[in-house]
Amino acid sequence: MEFYASCPEGFESALADELKRLGLSHVRRLKGRATFEGELEEGYRACLWSRLASRVFVVLARFEAQDADELYDSVYDIAWESIIRPGATIAITARGVTEQLRNTRFSALRAKDALCDRLAETTGRRADVDAADPDVHLLLSLRQRRASMSLDLSGDPLFKRLPPAATRAGEGTHVLRPDYSALVLSQVGWTALCERELTADDYENEALPTLIDASCAGGGLLLEAASILTDRAPGAARERWGFEGWQLHDAALWEQLVAEVREREAAARERQARIVAVDVDPAARKTAERMVKCAGYKRFVDFCAAKPATVLDHVGAVAGAAIVADTTETPLSLMHDAMTLIGELRRAPELASAPVAALTRDGLLARVLHAEPERSIAIMPNNEEATVEVWSSLDHAAAAFEAATSANTEEQTADAEDEAANTPMSEPAATLDLGDGKPLPVLIPESEQFANRLRKNARLRRKWAKREGVSCYRVYDADLPDYSAAIDLYEGCPQTPGRWLVIAEYAAPKTIDPTLAQARMLDILAIAPRILDVPAEHVHAKARMRSRGGSQYGKQGAGKGGSGERANIARRRLPLIEEGGLTFAVNFDDYLDVGIFLDHRVTRNLVREHAKQARRFLNLFAYTGTATCYAADGDVEETVTVDLSNTYLDWAERNMRQNGFVGPQHHFVRDDVLAWIRDQRQTRNRWDLIFVDPPTFSNSSKMGRRTWDVQRDHVELLAGVSRLLTQGSHAIFSCNLRGFRPETRKLARAGVVLEDITSQTIPEDFARNQKVHHCYIVRRLPIEDAMAEVGFSAEEIAERTEELRNPEARKPRAAVPAHAQTGNGKSNFAGKPSPAGKSKKKKFYASKPKGK
Repeated sequence: MEFYASCPEGFESALADELKRLGLSHVRRLKGRATFEGELEEGYRACLWSRLASRVFVVLARFEAQDADELYDSVYDIAWESIIRPGATIAITARGVTEQLRNTRFSALRAKDALCDRLAETTGRRADVDAADPDVHLLLSLRQRRASMSLDLSGDPLFKRLPPAATRAGEGTHVLRPDYSALVLSQVGWTALCERELTADDYENEALPTLIDASCAGGGLLLEAASILTDRAPGAARERWGFEGWQLHDAALWEQLVAEVREREAAARERQARIVAVDVDPAARKTAERMVKCAGYKRFVDFCAAKPATVLDHVGAVAGAAIVADTTETPLSLMHDAMTLIGELRRAPELASAPVAALTRDGLLARVLHAEPERSIAIMPNNEEATVEVWSSLDHAAAAFEAATSANTEEQTADAEDEAANTPMSEPAATLDLGDGKPLPVLIPESEQFANRLRKNARLRRKWAKREGVSCYRVYDADLPDYSAAIDLYEGCPQTPGRWLVIAEYAAPKTIDPTLAQARMLDILAIAPRILDVPAEHVHAKARMRSRGGSQYGKQGAGKGGSGERANIARRRLPLIEEGGLTFAVNFDDYLDVGIFLDHRVTRNLVREHAKQARRFLNLFAYTGTATCYAADGDVEETVTVDLSNTYLDWAERNMRQNGFVGPQHHFVRDDVLAWIRDQRQTRNRWDLIFVDPPTFSNSSKMGRRTWDVQRDHVELLAGVSRLLTQGSHAIFSCNLRGFRPETRKLARAGVVLEDITSQTIPEDFARNQKVHHCYIVRRLPIEDAMAEVGFSAEEIAERTEELRNPEARKPRAAVPAHAQTGNGKSNFAGKPSPAGKSKKKKFYASKPKGK
């Protein structure tokens, strides 16, 4: 019989080796599969014991299939009545194309028709089709003019073998798929270590084969390692197989192989080995412990603290060792610690015999180990690019180096030098002395320059902050171009004491080696908390792009509160900080921005000062309502806070309540700001002070078909805002687009003038970046005065005045572009509210303004 085992790309070599170890013959490696030949027993054995295969197929027939008719005839000629068990449901999947068969669904349908017609002709009954859960799954493969039909012996994919209890325990967490775990373990020879016979010396020294999982993540590697140690067949627990609907299935032979599985597992109880697991992320370690316990492997795995000395104490004497790690889900803020731990373990004399295999998304580990990997395997776990990198043991590297330097013949020397070049000796890690008596390993020796600059900045900023009464401020802002990041320090208020760091990496130019940039970032993450005296668990890494679009209030990733966050924001325990005598909740985990923009510190104080002369305050694009709190602190009588996000409105209410500003005079409106402005212009609602701080760009689905671009749309926005101002009042407009240029002439034609106050609103800790934001006072003037103020000629002013007096004299207007249309296709300031603007929170229906 002809069989093949399919696998993810990158697994082919390891899969072929595994099939050979299982005793299968004529194994041949192909792309995405490995073929083999044998009797039925060999196919069963592959199903039961392969850890790397996704599925196992038996080839039923090969034939010509140039067109649909030839495909039908060839499939019809197969003796299906002797292949498919009577009453079994079927499903056919097609892959590949030929010159005339270009649609896989049509090809599968044509093959199904031929199969069912054959059964109807020979047995009097057509097969029932069950695409979701068939008894027999058939695969039609097409290539050029040839085709083959194969039967899937597996049923469900073979990698679906996590214990049910472990699957439930790992819900919502990253657990490496078993076949990917098996691939990593195969690279360090864990199976051979488990099968090793211990010697008398091993027993005397209590030395055991040892696996160290230096970054256990969700526990995927540990589950597979324990399964290998116990010699538990990966397919042993499966209750249903794809071959059960196959007429050639031999139940007696299968039971014989299953009995062999039980015997091997019983014999493996005598095995002795040690698995030690650590992770620098306490949450990941906790998940791994829960997974291992639920899978029934707790007694095989020893968890310990992620410190080299502690790990080595738990390891003890070894009779062969291996180090593995999965760093694909390690938080960026902890990556330096994870890399350093792996490097120090590999350099430990006790582990000189240990090869290293790591699943990683970058090349940083090579820099830590000071050695290029012996081999790299590109794979795609969860459809994301990653690499399994493998380093041989230091004993092997030393032997290669010695051979290279002591060979007697030129040929021996050349061969040995080649091997030595491929297995370079590991060098000691570079360290920095930060003055606390604890040398800090770094990836880049030049990081000492960054440490010196940060130490100087911290000293100067600390004095300034104490003098100004500021507790949250920027300490570093890409002062050294090679270390391009922003570092903000947050000091908690008495209710939630503590210190936090937010380190935001600016995207490196394309000319910079990404691995080098990542290594520098990891050094920043290691150095900053030591110099600024912040615990490692309070360091939060972000990625901030320098681009035309700037940043939105986007999600940072799988943060701790991402699920059901809106329901929790009002009562969730968050750090509290103080600014300007007010208290604000901040969220370091879930978003790129934490809930307060430190560069607007002066701007917020400006809002409070202006609010002292105002009665009614409006905050548009309000975010978390910090400006509303400042206005309320300025004793305005009424506030209105408008944002498109319910989460941020809840956050704004929390901030207001935290500061004692509660009551019916404070309104919170969930709406599309432009649509809401259009609605309010139809009412008599007007405000004495308006604060407008829009995002640079937004394409939120809540806005309907319209998008937002502050450069493109600010004229329309500010013209609408000016119409909501009471006579003689003003608005404060801010934006963070670095290259923002106000269209002053277009604004003047709408009677709007801007006064640039940007330089007055840049705090000292942001002085290095004068374009961190732009800020303006917005006033409404008679159109003639506004146009004259920005330099229009008398003729232009007269022409505009005539346009306003005689609308028929206006020039034809261009059609409204798609980006400026709301859900009903009308322009932003005309017609009824768009569907996207319909409030899902309490709508603000303010009474008419009181007379003066």
